[in-house]
This record gives sequence, C-alpha cells and structure tokens, in this order.
Amino acid sequence: MSTVKEGLLYSESHEWVRMDGDVAIIGVSDFAQSEMGDITYVDMPDEGDTLAQGEDFGALESVKASSELYSPVSGTVIACNAELEEAPQRINQDPYSAWIIKVEVTDKAQLSALMSAAAYAAKIGA
Repeated sequence: MSTVKEGLLYSESHEWVRMDGDVAIIGVSDFAQSEMGDITYVDMPDEGDTLAQGEDFGALESVKASSELYSPVSGTVIACNAELEEAPQRINQDPYSAWIIKVEVTDKAQLSALMSAAAYAAKIGA
C-alpha cells in the first residue's frame, strides 16, 4: 500500500508540494514511484525557468516507462535536486525526501486546487 504523507498537498498527476514560505518544494508521491518501478533517470528544468500550473516541467524514466512531470503551481524554478542526476533511485527509496525542484510561487491561490493528504489517499485507494 502506498504511503501518503500528511502535511503535503497533492496534484491529480501525483506530484506533492510542501510549502516553505513562498517556495514550493515539489516531488512525486509514493504511489507514482511505485507504479513506475525502478527510476533510472530524472529530467528536470533549468534554474530560472518559468512554469505555469499544469505545465510539464520534466519527466521520470524507469525500466517500465517514461512519465511526464507537471507543475502543481506557477512560478520560477529556483533549485533542482542535483543529487537525483547521479542517484535517481533516491525517489524509489524515499519519494518524500527526494524532492525534484523548488519553485518560487507567483500565485498562492493556486494551492487551493490541490488535494489534502486525506483527499489524495481516497483518490488512490490508500
């Protein structure tokens, strides 16, 4: 059974968001990584890129498939997790500590479109 971490917000496309002031720390859920299998590569945007809510910003590749990543919020990419370039399997090991990007959010009202942990758990049947 997939773990759903409390205190995070979740998108329909299985990304999680942890807010730190005006910065959204974004990764993929335990459900998403378990569905993909062993992740072998993480495609990330460049720092300074501007993202729109719902826009794809990269992809995860595994032995089974490639899956697009979609931004749960609009804003500017201020950091990418360089550790994932060398060790993408960290997402499989602990998807809630292996964040992918950090985005300076331009419209916090967009957070209301995301699901709580309870709503996401109900969606995935956890």
